[in-house]
Amino acid sequence: MTDTKYVYEREMEVRDYELDAEGIVNNANYLHYLEHTRHGFCVANGISFAQMQEKGVIPVLNRVEIDYKTPLRSGDRFVSKLWVERKGARFVFHQDLFKTDTGESVVSAVVSCVCLSDGKLDRGDMLAEVFKKHLR
Repeated sequence: MTDTKYVYEREMEVRDYELDAEGIVNNANYLHYLEHTRHGFCVANGISFAQMQEKGVIPVLNRVEIDYKTPLRSGDRFVSKLWVERKGARFVFHQDLFKTDTGESVVSAVVSCVCLSDGKLDRGDMLAEVFKKHLR
């Protein structure tokens, strides 16, 4: 990773079934790309969503903001990057997608999540411990 603000990245490629009638990635699929990146970040830091559930902690999204900048098309390769901060009980993921060949910005997003424990809002201290070396 060349940009030091990011703490995790993964490369992906657009698949044909992700396109809409205009031949570009359907906007809903960007949510999948962002989620896939967050899941990978969790696993890279030693915890899967299944393990979170086993521990009784369920992270849920409470806000998503996306700026669509440049469309992706079939076969495009791109890199999804993120950094994370903690604001009270929320974990705020700052995520960006870039075309691999040009570095052009595709999407910029801010995704907030909170943790539930036994169906109630939890401070998320277990995740904070897992993410501690990356939190700002």
